[in-house]
Amino acid sequence: MSVSDQVLTGERADLLTTLRRHRGFLRQTVEGMTDEQAARRSTVSELCLGGLIKHVATTEERWMRFAVGGAEAMESEPVDWVGQFRMAEGETLAGLLAEFDRVAAETDALIATVDLDQAHPLPVAPWFEPGASWSVRRVLLHVIAETAQHAGHADIIRESIDGAKTMG
Repeated sequence: MSVSDQVLTGERADLLTTLRRHRGFLRQTVEGMTDEQAARRSTVSELCLGGLIKHVATTEERWMRFAVGGAEAMESEPVDWVGQFRMAEGETLAGLLAEFDRVAAETDALIATVDLDQAHPLPVAPWFEPGASWSVRRVLLHVIAETAQHAGHADIIRESIDGAKTMG
């Protein structure tokens, strides 16, 4: 049974509904775009729409690995810290969206079953408080915030490319 077939209630339903809403905003922002448009940097930043889709999927997947297996699981695969914000040669918007959807489906299934109170120590990084731990609940809130923030970035980039607005 997929998570779409299950009836989630309470906190799990709220988390999933909110995450899906912000993913939807991000997805809506790239509707009708060509690969060239999705790869275009329209501001002084390194961000492009395809890169934001890739980054959000990569970030969500990494945090879900953390939710299940802690920092070691999160860091089990290397991250291209620069390239994750760009469309690489040969990448297509359709391919990036397919990966985005795959990651979303895995996260949705996890939300339905994971212990929200389970916590793991955060990886060592200058942006985390030393020795701090996050619960799965806190991780999901972080993923929601990250997705929402980047959906806003995407809206600005899209507007600068062709004037279209997703949220305005």
